Amino acid sequence: MPFTKLNFRAGINKEETDYSQEGGWVDGNFIRFRKGRVEKIGGWEKLSANSVVGSARALHGWVALGGEKYLGVGTTFKYFIEEAGTFNDVTPIRKTSTNSITFAKASSLDGSSLDAIITVTDNSHGAVEGDFVTISGAVSLGGNITASVLNQEYQVQAVTGANTYTIQAKDTSGDIVLANSSDTGNGGSGVDGVYLVNSGLEFFVSSTGWGANGWGAGSWGTAATLSATNQLRIWTHDNYGEDLIINPRAGGIFRWVENDGVSTRAVNLSTTSGANKVPTVGLQVITSETDRHLIVLGADPLSSGTRTGSVDPMLIAFSDQENPLEFEPKNTNTAGSLRLSSGSSIIGGLKSRQEILIWTDTSLYSMNFIGPPLTFAVNLINEGAGLIAPKAAVNAPNGVFFMSKNAFYFYNGSVQKLPCSVQDYVFSDLNIEQSFKCFAALNEEFSEVWFFYPSVADDTREISRYAIYNYEEGSWSIGSLERHAWLESGVFDKPLASGDVSTNEFIFEHERGFNDDDSAMDNVFVESADIDIGDGDNFVFLRKVLPDILFVNQAGTNQDPAVNLVVKRRDFNNQTLSTDSTSQIKNSTTFSSARTRARQFVLRFESDDDNTESDRKNYKWRLGDTRVDIIPSGRK
Repeated sequence: MPFTKLNFRAGINKEETDYSQEGGWVDGNFIRFRKGRVEKIGGWEKLSANSVVGSARALHGWVALGGEKYLGVGTTFKYFIEEAGTFNDVTPIRKTSTNSITFAKASSLDGSSLDAIITVTDNSHGAVEGDFVTISGAVSLGGNITASVLNQEYQVQAVTGANTYTIQAKDTSGDIVLANSSDTGNGGSGVDGVYLVNSGLEFFVSSTGWGANGWGAGSWGTAATLSATNQLRIWTHDNYGEDLIINPRAGGIFRWVENDGVSTRAVNLSTTSGANKVPTVGLQVITSETDRHLIVLGADPLSSGTRTGSVDPMLIAFSDQENPLEFEPKNTNTAGSLRLSSGSSIIGGLKSRQEILIWTDTSLYSMNFIGPPLTFAVNLINEGAGLIAPKAAVNAPNGVFFMSKNAFYFYNGSVQKLPCSVQDYVFSDLNIEQSFKCFAALNEEFSEVWFFYPSVADDTREISRYAIYNYEEGSWSIGSLERHAWLESGVFDKPLASGDVSTNEFIFEHERGFNDDDSAMDNVFVESADIDIGDGDNFVFLRKVLPDILFVNQAGTNQDPAVNLVVKRRDFNNQTLSTDSTSQIKNSTTFSSARTRARQFVLRFESDDDNTESDRKNYKWRLGDTRVDIIPSGRK
């Protein structure tokens, strides 16, 4: 018989059975569909060799008037501004203690790491576990705990009371220092401490009550109200001119002034000179660029002329035009507020074309500038399609894509549900307890929107998987990758994403080369649906496969790339697939002998992860038209 060309449809389909998808693809990892063909995705490289502390769940890029290029990075513990590869700590200061701190070493000295635990006493310190404090003015405790050990930045290990907490003594290189019997002092009477804003949590807490705070916080038998300090830390940020406005969700509103430089910290906007009725807390900050208003979603309301200090989850407050420090509504300005009615809480907002989109947990609103006296108007666009997480919506050239609790959506004047061939696969595996970590990402070079989510199957409580939608071709693909945030290309040449490597958090440039940073990108594969002759009346004898694969080497490299062709087989749909043969395919390969007999077979193209390290790096592959030599081989 002549060779048969296998024309596979673009996209992964997980909604149907493997057999019913004959002519399609049913699984994959680190692959995309471009012009209907399968190819390996681009690689990633570290933007900088320097890392940041905590998970970075917010990235924001901008260029100052002087041409300086900045990247804002909001993490669990701090806020950084990256410039030229250096991450500058601009986290706001919460409190300064003067001549009020004392120290005491561990009560038991047994030579273990417990001897490094130092109890710090500072009345009404207000710290939570994970906070950072910089100590100065201390003198030696008398032994190993010297002044140089004490006078540096520390992270709070545990809060043991309203007036006490513990730190782990270290030298200036970060190595643990153990106290000895001579450490009997208290550090002196002139010890100061500068506390940064309270840190947040690495994981989402879904309600008040047990487990909402760390061990030892609050009194026994009391429930905890969710706040910025006992909730997943997600920052929002936007520019007001060259300056940066930042807000940890449910926390304060802060401003970093570009003219003051990256050596200065952001400051609380509500306590800035000239501030009037500025919200003290909020869920998100957005600037309305054309009319120059600062908008705070979920702001604390005014009561008897002052801010309450408690988030109103459905309130929108906005400043006077051209003045982010003036929030008091007057007849002579455009400051004011609006309240949404559909839903129970604002989840997130996004600037779009000529409007600001605001999602609650159940609905979508459009906010438009209309001028005095009302300033802004909000219109309910849709009820039923809320936002799953604050970062789960993204602008694309043709509209806005977003993720709800059970589907993917598209907005371009009206809300439309996206046809999705992996919908049940994604949402049945979604860790709903950690779904606030979900985020959407634009990869415009390849006309893709990526949706990242935490997987129940992976059981990490962290983002571990993604689904890619090609909005020009309408195809979907899937894969596994831990990322915490994404920034589309524009200010930076390539998309940026944050991720963890051996407990260190780095920023990566995506679509840069074809590797997993310094290593080969392994576990790249795509697997077909079952293939048979007719309706499976006859067994198939697969004699030969003629692969059609384009290998593309990274410029300036020279390797011998390869892909494995795996042939699997089974006789009945519900049988487990058996691997029949694995053949290495290179540029020089003309055909692969298979000699497989079964009712139906499957083709899997995968990276050759057993190849040499040098030959596994610096290339991508793209599938063309695979041909097979198959003949009937009797009935059964």
